[in-house]
Amino acid sequence: MSEIRLLLADDQALVRGALAALLSLEPDLNVVAQVGRGDEVLEQARASSVDVCLLDIEMPGADGIEVAALLHTELPQVRTLIVTTFGRPGYLRRAVEAGASGFVVKDTPAAELADAVRRVHAGLRVIDPTLATESLTAGGNPLTQRERDVLTIALAGAPVAEIAAQVHLSAGTVRNYLSSAIGKTGAETRAQAARIAQQRGWL
Repeated sequence: MSEIRLLLADDQALVRGALAALLSLEPDLNVVAQVGRGDEVLEQARASSVDVCLLDIEMPGADGIEVAALLHTELPQVRTLIVTTFGRPGYLRRAVEAGASGFVVKDTPAAELADAVRRVHAGLRVIDPTLATESLTAGGNPLTQRERDVLTIALAGAPVAEIAAQVHLSAGTVRNYLSSAIGKTGAETRAQAARIAQQRGWL
């Protein structure tokens, strides 16, 4: 049985350690690298000659979906499996579009996770079935890239002038994008629109 070399990326050391311990019990799986930041994955993946990267979504430096896209471009032979607490349909769709080979939630039983790693390594796609159903029901992300940009900054409570400065647009243009996003999310305020978009995995 050939060995599958794994990299684990999760900003929570306890979770990372637990995953490493569980996966290392499998005779064909070898955890050769662990990182706590998204922007450390590519370098470590190269240095450790990994076969599969298990990525959390919410990490400092770069999120797991951004990292999956980077690996897909820079190291296309490396498979990526998103393993996250945040089972949001919007995240699933974005992850697949970024080139991730799989998407499972962290409460997946250890044996199923190990099997998911093997299937991803074999070139198959592994998607949590409940999330797949929810994703089909929810439809696509209705927000444009610019609407996502302004809502992401609005999440922190930034005023229009600050958002405009960060995205290099006029305050009037930013208000138009926010108004459009509020309409698409069915929200009443920009803060509420940003929260709804985040909850649905659109940001």
